[in-house]
Amino acid sequence: MERNDIRWIQRFRNFERAFLRLKEAIALAQPTELERNGTVQRFEFTIDLSWKVLKDFLEEKGFAFKPAPKDTFREAQQGGYIDYAQALIDGLDIRNSLSHDYSGEKFEHAEPMIRQQVFPALERLYQFLGQQTLID
Repeated sequence: MERNDIRWIQRFRNFERAFLRLKEAIALAQPTELERNGTVQRFEFTIDLSWKVLKDFLEEKGFAFKPAPKDTFREAQQGGYIDYAQALIDGLDIRNSLSHDYSGEKFEHAEPMIRQQVFPALERLYQFLGQQTLID
């Protein structure tokens, strides 16, 4: 099987694109309302892909577990691959609360946590998985 055929590497490419777009949005110092809405969308895509690529990575490594988002982060931490599962789990909780926030108030409340805790954890995951693509 070629490296490009490995499922987790294929999914990593999608995660990479989403992460880099989120990084671009996070870098905006004074986003407009429209830009903030785009940041929410990019955040939702990225956090969703983060657990899916990690699930595929763990399965490639021989892990067998219930493929649920929070369980995936916990398994990765218990397996010694990451040490920031809680920040990613918090990101899932934020994503769930934002999915029905039509006023933007929840994003205003969650934005500091996204910027200071969740995004850095996503960046660490991106770096870790990027390194693994060079190894596998």
